[in-house]
Amino acid sequence: MSLFVFGCTKRSPLIEETALIPMPSQIQEGDSYFSITSATGMSYDSIFKISPIFFKSFIEEGSGITLKRGNDIRFILDSTLSKEAYNLQISKVGISVSASTDGGAFYAVQTLRQLLPIALEEDNYTSLELLIKYQSIKDAPQFPYRGMHLDVGRHMYSVDFIKKYIDALSLLKMNTFHWHLTEDQGWRIEIKQYPKLQDVAAYRDETLVGHYSDQPHQFDGKRYGGYYTQDQIKDIVTYAQERFVTIIPEIEMPGHSQAAIAAYPELGCVGKQVEVAKKWGVFEEIYCTKDSTFEFLENVLDEVLELFPSEYIHIGGDEAPKTRWKNCPNCQKRIKEEGLKDEHELQSYFIRRIEGYLNAKGRQIIGWDEILEGGLAPNATVMSWRGTSGAIAAAQQHHNVVMTPTSHCYFDYYQSEKEDEPLAIGGFLSLKKVYSFNPIPEELNLEESEYILGAQGNVWTEYMPTESQVEYMAFPRMLAMSEVVWTNPKQKDYSGFTNRVERFYKRLEAMDINYANHFYDIEGDMLFKNEESFYSLTTLSEGKDIRMTTDGTEPNINSKVYQSPVAVTESGIIKAAVFNDSIQLGATFAQNINYHKAIGAKISIDKKPHKAYVGSGPEGLINGIVGSDKRFGDKEWLGFWGDDIEVTINFDEPKEISVIETRFHNGQGQWIYAPKELYFQFILDNGSIILDQRELKPADGLHVNLNYNFNTPEGMRIKVKSIAITVPNYGIIPEGNQGAGNKAWTFIDEIIVN
Repeated sequence: MSLFVFGCTKRSPLIEETALIPMPSQIQEGDSYFSITSATGMSYDSIFKISPIFFKSFIEEGSGITLKRGNDIRFILDSTLSKEAYNLQISKVGISVSASTDGGAFYAVQTLRQLLPIALEEDNYTSLELLIKYQSIKDAPQFPYRGMHLDVGRHMYSVDFIKKYIDALSLLKMNTFHWHLTEDQGWRIEIKQYPKLQDVAAYRDETLVGHYSDQPHQFDGKRYGGYYTQDQIKDIVTYAQERFVTIIPEIEMPGHSQAAIAAYPELGCVGKQVEVAKKWGVFEEIYCTKDSTFEFLENVLDEVLELFPSEYIHIGGDEAPKTRWKNCPNCQKRIKEEGLKDEHELQSYFIRRIEGYLNAKGRQIIGWDEILEGGLAPNATVMSWRGTSGAIAAAQQHHNVVMTPTSHCYFDYYQSEKEDEPLAIGGFLSLKKVYSFNPIPEELNLEESEYILGAQGNVWTEYMPTESQVEYMAFPRMLAMSEVVWTNPKQKDYSGFTNRVERFYKRLEAMDINYANHFYDIEGDMLFKNEESFYSLTTLSEGKDIRMTTDGTEPNINSKVYQSPVAVTESGIIKAAVFNDSIQLGATFAQNINYHKAIGAKISIDKKPHKAYVGSGPEGLINGIVGSDKRFGDKEWLGFWGDDIEVTINFDEPKEISVIETRFHNGQGQWIYAPKELYFQFILDNGSIILDQRELKPADGLHVNLNYNFNTPEGMRIKVKSIAITVPNYGIIPEGNQGAGNKAWTFIDEIIVN
């Protein structure tokens, strides 16, 4: 970013400190202000049908100022600019917006909106003058696809809320709303040819209470559901178009289709009545590959196409279990008739057939990266969620890709390690990690990178029953995603971003958006240097003090101000809080440290953890800090997908040890299984080797613990130079369980050596 300040003026009470998100490409600030009053006139080229009207309405509805015809504010056609680019000039002669399209001008208006007082958002700006600082802005997006997703299948939200969600996207210059309309737990779009989709598929008898991993499962006993009428959808689509947001509808197939099969059992392979799902997860019910099923789907899509003018129709394609197909005479017949190799190629056949139908209607399909299995449909765009491998494969085949990996884009994950966070599906995705995302995988060359259209944040709503909770999970992470897809990565600066976000919160409050404020949270980390251990404290908010204690007492205004990492030489508890003058901001942070004998040792793992669950790296397994008891995605848990791993701990000097403790997450609803056994190798100071094996007993709860004691005479200790622990992966998840047929995950926490 180019930022030039040509001086300063005395601050007026009409002027507020602004915070532009996403950050524009170039900004040059002047030293005075242009005044907007009821004497100000506006003019615009005839190509601009939406952007100037939006700006005029924003001013007039938010204040007592009325704009007239004139040349003080001008919208100018500049055909040399790219489709979504704009130039914005604010000077003593007025405001000029230059763009080649109405959409580009609309993004200039969103920048102007963020430069104006926040009171306009609440329609209560009382002064008859608006001051806006002189500046020159040149701006254009990095990616053409800038999106947010919302799942209304698990929980449904009002039409007003959907519009509010779209408003937020448009403010942040995002141009795509991926609307997930059908699921196992509910069908949310009116299809007039099939009324049972409204009468049956749109409602479930009851809903799971608590987390899926809580056993035994409990239900609320309340019928739940609803759907959007076609008239409502048309209204929402028009509303989005007026804000340059394209809605991509998702009609899931062939899996995630239990609600539709509950309405029309003949669509499935078994033909028996099933219920609309009342739990979360993946279910075996799947559309049968009979011609009559395709006729149903084509009829459904015909009505969808009438409602949504988008180029893309999302057809899902993810998490489609093959059990029903394997045992279905119709599907096995289809495999033979089409010369297919197996059920994976049958899924490819399914996707290709739907793609051909939509292509003939002038539309394109987009689907989750499972549509790569068995061969990719000819013109399909891939939405890569299971890491980046699907994106790389698709781009190398010259297919367009939208990036949405779980590691950086799943906003249903926890965003704070605080234990009092609202219930979430699991995982951990901080604001900082979202902001760090680069949608272009480093494995792609320059030509292949051109197939990366952009990225989107995903909001899956199993654990978001209210609109307020959707907002809490989406914000402020949506702000970070907007900058990921709009701003050139060379201009990104996380510290500057967080400063802008803290100011931007006032705008969110004015828009009645319930955001998660973790600016006064404290993050702690163990550091190791020259065989010594230290503990560091950081917070997002700048210009404030962190005050701390090490004796277990609560921090207060008289507590020590944290200035540098604190030496750790024994077990204890560190408590800290952020203070502004004499006031504590936010909750007290507390961290227990178990100073065991492996702290500071050298540790290695023969496999890298999955990118989404790297924790604090291998060193995090022996840093004296235990991960959360409630979730598996914080920085103390390391996750591996399908890998056998070997952890090796080497000591500079032999250590006398007698006990090793560790634990594994066992949240089987999230495909996470503790290992069945562990293998140990100990190299002693005398060079001898001890080999051992321990079986792990299944647990009813979320964790399986290991407490390894050496079988030595009482009081005897042995001196060990190194410890190697082999952790075999559980293997393939059994039939009937969530994720059946897939590799299990392994999650391991602290290894305590004493």
